[in-house]
Amino acid sequence: MKTLEQKLGRAMSRAICDFEMLKDGDRVMVAVSGGKDSYTMLHLLRALQRRAPVRFELRVVNVDQGHPGYPGHVLREYMAREGHDFTMVEEDTYSIVTDKIPAGKTYCSLCSRLRRGILYRVAKELGCNKIALGHHRDDVLQTLFLNLMFAGQLGAMPPRLLADEGRLVVVRPLVYCAEEDIRAFAAEACFPILPCDLCGSQEQLQRKAVGRLLDDLERDRAGTKTSMLAALQNVRPTHLLDKRLWRLLDLASEARDDEDGASGPEARIAPERLLRSG
Repeated sequence: MKTLEQKLGRAMSRAICDFEMLKDGDRVMVAVSGGKDSYTMLHLLRALQRRAPVRFELRVVNVDQGHPGYPGHVLREYMAREGHDFTMVEEDTYSIVTDKIPAGKTYCSLCSRLRRGILYRVAKELGCNKIALGHHRDDVLQTLFLNLMFAGQLGAMPPRLLADEGRLVVVRPLVYCAEEDIRAFAAEACFPILPCDLCGSQEQLQRKAVGRLLDDLERDRAGTKTSMLAALQNVRPTHLLDKRLWRLLDLASEARDDEDGASGPEARIAPERLLRSG
């Protein structure tokens, strides 16, 4: 467990430094769903708080969305036992979502929009300037594939973004953390996991299908997800087809000999050498 905590802690610290997620004097609202990811994020942020060179506050918030049988008492008891500054907000979005979304359709889009609005409001009420969400590496890669396959755009989850017309900053400290490490750590830590009986119960979600695809790729070739994450940190704008990007960055003069998009050692070999060796 200690080794896992250190691995996850290093990955989170690197993301925080890379994207300047925390500054001295920040009051961070940690959004906790009761799932493995947000529990792990909270645990790691508290550990970082004890040793970080900057001072920041943590306010923990959970939204009880009115799911039938929601075991909110489990979360309250855990937060009290751990001594967290905890607030549970009760908002019946469950009735709205199940009323507006036809049976068999996915709830995620509307559910997340309603929850996001609640989080923004509560953050301002608590005097927080930042909101920490528990999305991890696999969430980022799934979003990349979903956008590529179904939305016709190339983009993933931003590690840091301005929200609510610039009044709040949303950060994702776990973007470098692998889901399998989080799952193993949460099991070792015995976090009291709360089930999701709405979005999490729908097996037909495109996100779940994409997740299974990525898992299959990882099983076939270990390290695939690591390589994909590295690709998101090594973008080559000259090898994309966004004309707005070309104009904005004046990229027409930046393309080099490997304009066909080749990667690996051959991308650094002059074309005439490739012709001679071919």
